[in-house]
Amino acid sequence: MKRFWAWAAIAFGMLYFILPLVGMTEFSLRMRRGVYSFDAYAKVLADPRFQETFSYSVMMAVFTIIFGVLLVVPTAYWVRLKLPRARPYVEFVTLLPLVIPAIVVVFGYIRLYNTSSWLPLTGSTLGTNILLMLGYATLSLPYMYRAVDTGLRTIDVTTLTEAAQSLGAGWATILGRLILPNVLVAVLSGAFVTLAIVMGEFTMAALLNRPAFGPYMQLLGANRAYEPAALAVIAFGITWACMGLIQLVARLAPKPATPVKD
Repeated sequence: MKRFWAWAAIAFGMLYFILPLVGMTEFSLRMRRGVYSFDAYAKVLADPRFQETFSYSVMMAVFTIIFGVLLVVPTAYWVRLKLPRARPYVEFVTLLPLVIPAIVVVFGYIRLYNTSSWLPLTGSTLGTNILLMLGYATLSLPYMYRAVDTGLRTIDVTTLTEAAQSLGAGWATILGRLILPNVLVAVLSGAFVTLAIVMGEFTMAALLNRPAFGPYMQLLGANRAYEPAALAVIAFGITWACMGLIQLVARLAPKPATPVKD
């Protein structure tokens, strides 16, 4: 009996999530009356604004991932190696983006870095892009840090570092050629989550007036009927593709190196 209710709960949950997706997908195929077609998808993909905003968000995601890796991997490594007592405080700081709304963060950025401030980042396109990239990195920080920290738990950081230093390796070599390859799966997991966050984020990009994918989805949804459903299916497919890549990388990646102890 317990097994029956367990499977019933699973079936209910699947229907709760799958039925709206099926309905949205079916609606997106009904742009041509009387038949199913991909006209809505063709219009979305042929729209120059879709191409512009999608490529812009992908570019911002790449820069955000690079910045996040350069920030998080050395920080998590140093905390685990030299500052274990500071770990609870670092984890608390990395969790703050989950409780502070994005609109509060972006208004703080605008207040601090407007054209009349000591660092007027919003006064130029490059400066605004940098500010938006920092905002994306802030939003993805909890996920990137948790992924990297989990990866570092699977290896003996202290022993590997001591072994590398005994062979004359510097800190850059240790991080780039020893630590990073061993936590690559964790880094890629955080990177794919970051990509999904950047592709769907609306608040920061809209308030900073940048041509990102999130504001484009909102604008299209306010003015069209079938195209927003098609765009939502595309965005959902991107998110699930990222999740599938995380699982694929985790399965195909080699096991981390384990030092041999005497």
